[in-house]
Amino acid sequence: MAKDKKKEGKKTERSARSPIPTQNTTAGSSSTKLTDLQTLVNEGEETQANPVIPHKEPEEVEEPPVPNVPQYKEPVLTEVIVKSYEGEKVNGLYEGEAFAYFEGGNTYKGMFSDGLMHGHGTYTWADGVKYEGTFVKNVQMFNGCYTWNDGSVYEGSVKNGVRHGFGFFRSGTRPVSYIGYWCEGKRHGKGTIYYDQQRTSWYSGDWVNNVKEGWGMRCYKSGNIYEGQWEKNVRHGKGRMRWLTANQEYMGQWMYGVQHGYGTHIWFLKRMPASQYALRNEYIGDFVKGERHGRGKFIYASGAVYDGEWVCNKKHGKFVLIYFICMVENITVMNGSDNTSVLGSNIELDISSLLDLFPAEERHEEAKQVEFAVLRHVTELRRIYTFYSSLGCDHSLDNTFLMTKLQFWRFLKDCQFHQSNITLAEMDRILSGDKTPLEEIHCPHETLLFRTFLSYLVWLAFRIYYEEHKEKGPYLQKCFLETMSRNVIPAACRIQGILFSEERYTVFAMSYVDKCWEIYRDFCRPSTRPPFEPTMNMRHFLWMLNDFKLLSKELTASRLVEILVKDGPLRDSSSANLEQEVCMERTYHSSLLQEQFKLLF
Repeated sequence: MAKDKKKEGKKTERSARSPIPTQNTTAGSSSTKLTDLQTLVNEGEETQANPVIPHKEPEEVEEPPVPNVPQYKEPVLTEVIVKSYEGEKVNGLYEGEAFAYFEGGNTYKGMFSDGLMHGHGTYTWADGVKYEGTFVKNVQMFNGCYTWNDGSVYEGSVKNGVRHGFGFFRSGTRPVSYIGYWCEGKRHGKGTIYYDQQRTSWYSGDWVNNVKEGWGMRCYKSGNIYEGQWEKNVRHGKGRMRWLTANQEYMGQWMYGVQHGYGTHIWFLKRMPASQYALRNEYIGDFVKGERHGRGKFIYASGAVYDGEWVCNKKHGKFVLIYFICMVENITVMNGSDNTSVLGSNIELDISSLLDLFPAEERHEEAKQVEFAVLRHVTELRRIYTFYSSLGCDHSLDNTFLMTKLQFWRFLKDCQFHQSNITLAEMDRILSGDKTPLEEIHCPHETLLFRTFLSYLVWLAFRIYYEEHKEKGPYLQKCFLETMSRNVIPAACRIQGILFSEERYTVFAMSYVDKCWEIYRDFCRPSTRPPFEPTMNMRHFLWMLNDFKLLSKELTASRLVEILVKDGPLRDSSSANLEQEVCMERTYHSSLLQEQFKLLF
């Protein structure tokens, strides 16, 4: 019996001084041997695609390759034997805050529980590598910070001793850093990697096991930008490349880093003076291994069109060649009058159907006076148009932007148009006209020229303020000036909401416009109001999110209603009307909230 008790005592003593990790590890694998390290992406492998030139190929413009950058594995805790211990013991086991020195030179300072490292502490390997963070029964867990002896640092989520979850890594030997999601020590999920200290060269998007896979945006040091799909670290699938150094742009299919499939390539030329229209050569058709090959149409800046076969960037075989006389912008106001507009040669107000609401003898004076009112504010309105048309567009090769309906909705909401007893859906109906297909009335991709933007303002001003000025004309002028003083001037260019508030979030969000529009159309139901186009109300929107299992503890149904009401024409969430229509802008805005919670940056 005495011998048995003596043996048990020795076992207890050994367990107290020899904490054993719960994971399987190999002794001696805690250092930073370069032969055991994985590497970051070889920058030299992701060269920029050659821009296609109609006649002569220029020298390829790309940044010099960046050498391989080591991405360190986390050192593991091997079977440790305590040589010395400073701290409290309870029932022979290490307990509380203490310091331990292990065989081999490793040290630990922090919390112990039941003889094991448990709680917050700092573990330092003999070669200088250090981990500071949370331990759970001898295993690094939850949150911590690794520091390697060359200055490399990782700070973020940790699971079973490896990077897992959201975290930040910075190399100590190269100007490379990564912030985003990890899975078992590898970049996995959404994240952003910077290749230089100035952060002019970066990739932001999807990762799968340290490889660019999925959707992402790559900005090169030269300023050239690619956004689209990736596979095995190269452009593959649908995407857009913009060569800012060569004033070119390609939108279409890619295969392993080169243009391959159907696409559109644009060569931007110098714009005509005082024109808002881009001057460009454009090819639309098939590509094979980076060259125009197959069926394609080439549209020259002069208006001429070549439509036929191509072989290795050259016209070949049967074709159709059409010549056009270069078109000049219309200089008249479409109001049924032959008089020239006072607004200038590049602005055209389409208000003919609005003028039809007035007696014939009043139409000319109404049109003339509203032109003067617009002319008074045209400089400010052009600035506002430029501001909103550039939202979500990180760059334009010819400094030309056309406002989309999605950007126009943002302008209307910033200026509180939807607080005037008229919803965005109703505005779309008013402005759509008879020729717009019903399913396209609420399309976010519709583009508005500057003159269309001005015409829409005149329409909405009359719709909102006519009752206040119906006693005496000219009505259009008074309503327009009221809109400018009460809505536009005080609030325009002050972005509200989250969609366009942060540039990096906007880049991700805008990539989902097509998908959200597709979902919106699938879940729409015929409106109860003429022309009975497909639309959606708040109740159906809630049901849709519930079907997608997007409602959660962070985004509950009541919380979502609060967001929709706050961003809508009603202020009091208690009076929310679930039958109220939800246009594409609000659907898109709210759908992306869940993605924002996941990104965290």
